[in-house]
Amino acid sequence: MVPFEAPVVDALTIRVLVDSRYERFLPKAMHSMVQIEHLGRIPGRELSTFAAEWGLSLHLTSTVEGAKAQYVLDFGYTPEVLNRNFDLLDIDPAKLNGLILSHGHRDHFGGLDGFVHQHRSRMRDDIALYVGGDTVFREKWITEKRGEDPISWGAIDQVSLRAHRVGTVCCPAPLALEGPFSSGYISRTSFEQVTGGTLVQDDDHYTEAERAGRLVKDQHEDEHATCYIVKDRGLVVISSCGHSGIINTVRSAMAAANVDRVHAVVGGFHLGMAPLPYLQATLKELEEIDPDVIVPMHCTGTPFIDMMRERMPQKLVHSNVGSRFTFGA
Repeated sequence: MVPFEAPVVDALTIRVLVDSRYERFLPKAMHSMVQIEHLGRIPGRELSTFAAEWGLSLHLTSTVEGAKAQYVLDFGYTPEVLNRNFDLLDIDPAKLNGLILSHGHRDHFGGLDGFVHQHRSRMRDDIALYVGGDTVFREKWITEKRGEDPISWGAIDQVSLRAHRVGTVCCPAPLALEGPFSSGYISRTSFEQVTGGTLVQDDDHYTEAERAGRLVKDQHEDEHATCYIVKDRGLVVISSCGHSGIINTVRSAMAAANVDRVHAVVGGFHLGMAPLPYLQATLKELEEIDPDVIVPMHCTGTPFIDMMRERMPQKLVHSNVGSRFTFGA
């Protein structure tokens, strides 16, 4: 078997398309290891503004010897918000190399169908959606309160994807794309527990509960991270939610790329509801990994961000809808 070799890029830009916060009057921010651009007034669109919602979507652009590769990672909760912000940022869908979905939760795939419907005619003919595994297409169920009957949270519309000629590529193992690479399956080796709260019907029917058709806890086997190696800087790990654990996610990406230098950790860490000892253990592990930059988003949670602000202020970078972060040359 040929060993996996992660691609290397000269520079990486991450633009926030959808997140739960938009503040128009953020002060100018500077960091020695990343270029930060917060966008308040939208040039030429002064009578409009960004929208924010619970969910996440990122536009990724990498450069290698002047050639660019672009991807949209995740699609927010609704197409209305994603398409609005995508249009306001004047991003050209014709230049997208592909689409990436981190996992099968509605706050990450909810805008997918509407986004594809609006922009497919301008995308490249062979556009594909990269997912962690085919279990990403299972219907998910949630419970609002303990003891209540589960509510369907829906599933990705595969029929619509096929109708729009969007291919699907599963990444259960590390896979190199044009610039980024998928971490593949995220190994569960740390103290972390699988979080997220959704339920699924497991088609394998290995357990008594599954054979009885009951809902079981979603183990997020199909979650994967999107990663880059930036020349002379190191590994950038983008964890959209981190249901498998942010430490597990970063260490799996390090193992896949065979690197020990982490330049940045970006995205959702899914720690909003975690108890204090769990937050402390996560922070300790993150300090040992010692990334240059940490950009928490989405489901990371205020308590953990406050802890980072106290313990790792020189590494912490705040995010905002419309913000752009550039790593490398």
